[in-house]
Amino acid sequence: MIDVRDVVVEYGKKAAAVRAVDGLSLRVAPGESLALIGPSGCGKSSLLFAMAGLIRPTAGTISVNGESLTRPRREIALILQNAGLLPWKTVWQNANLSLLLGREYPRVTAQAVLDELGLGEVKRRYPSELSEGMKRRVGVARALSTSPSVMLMDEPLASLDTLTKERIQDLFLRLWVRHAFALVLVTHDIEEAAFLGQRVAVLSDRPAQIKEIVENPAMGELNYRDTAAFADTVQRLRAGLER
Repeated sequence: MIDVRDVVVEYGKKAAAVRAVDGLSLRVAPGESLALIGPSGCGKSSLLFAMAGLIRPTAGTISVNGESLTRPRREIALILQNAGLLPWKTVWQNANLSLLLGREYPRVTAQAVLDELGLGEVKRRYPSELSEGMKRRVGVARALSTSPSVMLMDEPLASLDTLTKERIQDLFLRLWVRHAFALVLVTHDIEEAAFLGQRVAVLSDRPAQIKEIVENPAMGELNYRDTAAFADTVQRLRAGLER
């Protein structure tokens, strides 16, 4: 369970402080999927970084499984927009980074994760030798190697072409179903939010507040994009952003 209560995030001090998140509260149950969508610069990433323990809220509290979050924790994985790969390390080494750093995680084994993501045959390559889609999958492999109970994603598919984006969205859906982690996805893409979010929180302009939470119970199947329920959810999200 992720419990965000009355969280405020500000940058700077006193009169010069800029508020990015303004008294926001939400909960994400174990194994649930929540998408966060809102205007550019509204504070989505600031909220996600606070949920990752990378920044401390100016006010309010965040707890994970009943424990106050004050720093990054092993059960919380974060995937960034650019995958954050180390260019001088191979696919295998990037996927195994947590183990190379000496951290004691449940040993899923990088080979099992790479095979699951279709990367087993390129494990000796370097990031410069990979397509953008493969780079994003290596970032996912690194996150999965820690056996997280919470997966946070910050615009993980930005700048990808439509077909590659949909293939990796399908991969995210399969991984979420198979591994049962709680998923929090920040995205600007309305259709991505509708495809991957059981609930979608529509955020206001900065400072971020929740304007509306759209329930999306029909998601969860790879053919969801072809259904009337998907089209209806996309329409509701678009209307929520425009209000």
